[in-house]
Amino acid sequence: MALAPFRIEVADEVLDDLRNRLARTRWPDVAPNNLADYGIELETVQRLCTYWRDEFDWRTAERRLNAFDQVRGTIDGTGMHALYARSPHEGATPICLIHGWPGSVAEFEYIIGPLTNPTAHGGSADDAFHVVCPALPGYGFAGPTTEPGWNTVRSGHAIHALMGELGYDRYGLQGGDWGSIIASQMAADHGPSIMGLHLNMIIAGPGDLADPMGNLSDQERADVAAMGSFQTNEVGYQGIQSTRPQTLAYGLTDSPAGLAGWILEKFRQWTDGGGDPFAAVTMDQLCTNLTIYWVTGTINASTRLYYESIGPGRVAGHPSSSVPTGCAVFPKEIYRAPRAWAAKRYDIVHWTRFDRGGHFAAMERPEELVGDIRAFFATVRSL
Repeated sequence: MALAPFRIEVADEVLDDLRNRLARTRWPDVAPNNLADYGIELETVQRLCTYWRDEFDWRTAERRLNAFDQVRGTIDGTGMHALYARSPHEGATPICLIHGWPGSVAEFEYIIGPLTNPTAHGGSADDAFHVVCPALPGYGFAGPTTEPGWNTVRSGHAIHALMGELGYDRYGLQGGDWGSIIASQMAADHGPSIMGLHLNMIIAGPGDLADPMGNLSDQERADVAAMGSFQTNEVGYQGIQSTRPQTLAYGLTDSPAGLAGWILEKFRQWTDGGGDPFAAVTMDQLCTNLTIYWVTGTINASTRLYYESIGPGRVAGHPSSSVPTGCAVFPKEIYRAPRAWAAKRYDIVHWTRFDRGGHFAAMERPEELVGDIRAFFATVRSL
């Protein structure tokens, strides 16, 4: 793989077309009583799309992302893209931050600075990291994957190869959503190269525990109940993305309002905003993320990760690993496995529960996430 410096440069005509499509949106009717049970409310999507069309400034977002060094190349036949921010501090720890769906590298915009230059953000030089934020294969400026087989295992191998190309034969991992699953897979497949694994979403079952519920706290019992409710009521998107992603893609690729509605619902449901997605993250953050999917045309390839990983006859890997693992547990995270369950699969050495925050921790609660990453790797460095 040959890596080359990269800058994001979206053509004016692509942005003009986006605004024109938003202006010509054909809106659907409203279900009886406009209940949220039917899906994301019309006025919520219209509010975001109006902002996206009339007020959001992609060029400002583009400049912020381009303030970070970036690389792009090809590995295993597909494009790879990453934000790459080296620390000014000698001896910084390399760390790879892995996003999920429907996220992007833009999730990490506000934690990169505190991680790379902690002395400018209330930390110690001992807390410094060289930060690599790869786009998942098929996502964003990596460009779409063009062949079958890009599942969590293959994606993990590609990201590990990317880290090697950047000169890191030993590094830390951090992930949520698909990033949690892929990072866990990488810890299992490339354990000697991984100094520590930090997750803000942890998936684990009771395993062979004799009494899986008997020793759980009231909070952990509530977490298990919430996971069950999620599996019952909130996984319709997984059903279509893991079985018929191509059918879904016609609408999401052609209509920015359709794309906004599909993704905005996840931010409403999965963030700690009391049902208001704009209370948990800003409209600019949402529009930056949406625009990345739109201008790269990668929404279809991004959803194919579900088909390739958990589609018919497939089960996403949840292998065990002996890599030291830390968990940041946010109260509105969609999966919150009890520590005793997680310890059956991971070498848990650090566990923190927070009072606020949800699925998109780097966007919702960046200071808390940065602090927990620092605390965990301080422990790992001493092992």
